[in-house]
Amino acid sequence: MATLTLYGIKNCDTVKKARKWLEGKGLEYQFHDFREQGLTATTVKSWLSEQGVDTLINKRSTTWKQLSEAEKAQIMRGDIIDIVLQNPTLIKRPVLSYSNGTQVGFSDKNYTEILG
Repeated sequence: MATLTLYGIKNCDTVKKARKWLEGKGLEYQFHDFREQGLTATTVKSWLSEQGVDTLINKRSTTWKQLSEAEKAQIMRGDIIDIVLQNPTLIKRPVLSYSNGTQVGFSDKNYTEILG
């Protein structure tokens, strides 16, 4: 099977659930902590083109609430790369990268459909 990469932050409860699910299925994956390891503009652009702003950005996050109205408007226009690179916790977690695309967020149902 192609390499799976799980992006998130290690202390996030939803990321922990996804990691436990993957490990419970015996699936090998790489974990990328984007708070510690950062993200590239290329990665964020790829996720945006596949998922869109509304799926990728967590508007209920503390980080979102701390943004200025100008930054929020900029994000909603789709001009978000620089803001997300500076504030990776704006991204809904986790992001699972697999051979056919990405999955944002975790649910047992979605992971089962994608990975079996």
